[in-house]
Amino acid sequence: MKSITISLEVAQRVKEFVAITQNCAFEILLKSGKYVVDAKSILGIFSLDLSKPLTVEIYSDDCAELLGELKKFAA
Repeated sequence: MKSITISLEVAQRVKEFVAITQNCAFEILLKSGKYVVDAKSILGIFSLDLSKPLTVEIYSDDCAELLGELKKFAA
């Protein structure tokens, strides 16, 4: 499992993030405090407090390409 911290304060960034994660075959979760949602679910993401940094948990060892794409969201 790999973990990074990101920021998705604007709706357009959420849309871009979901577009990237939807193409992945492995499980990706997004955490905000005690809440956990599927990172491929735009509705799930909008249910979180987006004013604070979020933690992305990627359940794959072969995710270097995804980590590279997600760097633009780094908090």
